[in-house]
Amino acid sequence: MSEKVLIIVGDATETVDTLYPYYRLIEAGFEPVVAAPEQRLYQMVMHEVKPGWTITKEWEGYTIEADIAFKDVVEDDYLGIFFSGGRAPEYIRDDEDLIRITRHFFEKNKPAASVCHGVEIPARADCVKGRRMATVPKCQFDLEICGGTFVNESCVIDGNLVSGRTFHDHGHFIGPWIKLLEEAREAASVAA
Repeated sequence: MSEKVLIIVGDATETVDTLYPYYRLIEAGFEPVVAAPEQRLYQMVMHEVKPGWTITKEWEGYTIEADIAFKDVVEDDYLGIFFSGGRAPEYIRDDEDLIRITRHFFEKNKPAASVCHGVEIPARADCVKGRRMATVPKCQFDLEICGGTFVNESCVIDGNLVSGRTFHDHGHFIGPWIKLLEEAREAASVAA
């Protein structure tokens, strides 16, 4: 089993949602692999609800290069998966290859993590039924209409799935997800 971990992105992926887990994976000795609809450069965004605002303000963030297109992903090559937030999940969730990839990680019980709008991908792939998850409250409907249970906490662990509401929760839920990845890596090395 490889020590590679997928990070799912698209245009308008949230910058902090994506880069914090990206660098934490490297720090923990994993190889983050950015996967997107096409292998190309993607524009990330920054999201924040400013004081006095009732909606999210968005502005351009950094860019990120996709290492691989969804159609080229061989799921068995990856130990885990991360569904980043931002607006991207809404636009990429219907991609047939992404749905295939997502279902693999849930069917094989591999470590998966989701933040913010990232929930829209496993929800669309029919992988949240009966699962407890955190997400940004405005995505509560997406989760619940697909059979999941919304939990308004900074870290929710349900089996192989670890989730948080927004990037403000990264310090709470990324560590437990990394621990699941480390346990999976250890189990794979013992089995080999």
